[in-house]
Amino acid sequence: MKKPKLYITRRVPEEVIAPYREYFTVDMWHKEEEPVPREILLREVSDSQAIICMLSDKMDKEVFGTGKTLQVVANLAVGYDNIDLKEAAKARVVVTNTPGVLTESTADLGFALLLASARRIVEANQYIKADKWKNWSPYLLAGNDVHGKTIGIVGMGRIGEAIARRAKGFGMDILYHNRSRKEEAEKRIGATYVSFTKLLEKADFVISVVPATEETKHMFNLEAFRKMKQTAVFVNISRGSVVDESALLEAIEAKEVAAVGLDVFAEEPINSEHPLLNKTNVVCLPHIGSASVETRTKMLQLCLDNVKSVHQGKGAITEVKQ
Repeated sequence: MKKPKLYITRRVPEEVIAPYREYFTVDMWHKEEEPVPREILLREVSDSQAIICMLSDKMDKEVFGTGKTLQVVANLAVGYDNIDLKEAAKARVVVTNTPGVLTESTADLGFALLLASARRIVEANQYIKADKWKNWSPYLLAGNDVHGKTIGIVGMGRIGEAIARRAKGFGMDILYHNRSRKEEAEKRIGATYVSFTKLLEKADFVISVVPATEETKHMFNLEAFRKMKQTAVFVNISRGSVVDESALLEAIEAKEVAAVGLDVFAEEPINSEHPLLNKTNVVCLPHIGSASVETRTKMLQLCLDNVKSVHQGKGAITEVKQ
């Protein structure tokens, strides 16, 4: 019996794929850092039963129309705004994602970005590299304390809760805003539910962990930034679309926020000409929230397990529902 074809849109380690080759004929794009060209994706999807794709791969009407034999699309991410779920449903294609396995690693990165922004870590490193460190002075590259301050978490899902646990270890007061109140989470981590406006006004650190939806698009606009303390640090590890970047740039230039940490952007990837990169009080990262070897391997294994489970008639493990 002919094995179903699985196509992977990036080169991934063979040792992770090897155990699954008994179930599938596996093919993949040969480059790790460059996305598969659109014409090759369409050619490969035309006779594939399964696709493992990345956030940068647009899975739309054209893809689902071309993939007549396609049964499952496994997205190597929690977010799935790159996939047209309505078109997938019309084509009767199961869509899966990777929730849970990347929670702690993404929270680590979020808190690291918060610390780096507050304590001017990247700026200080560049200061030495530029051979500017000639003397010690009391306020040389002085940043903001994190311990004992107030953190405002916008979006209290798995990652939001994980960030709150880390904040608790720093003795921080924890405020959060979410679409719905989560009283059990409040008891577990000692967080306080507040309105979005109150969170912006009270928090010393504001961190966005919300999904990309029509409701969250540009929720961090000029009005939001002006409500923050001028000493506040803003961190975004969710999706670039939740921030109005021109408004953020204006707020930075007007000194309406003290520092910013960004792992995501409205259009990715960005290049060295992006205006936010020119600001010394902005730390920019290339969307590496879950980028630890252990976590990315678990994500890939979950994608493979989803594909295997669907083709064995057991249903998806982590199916995305409309």
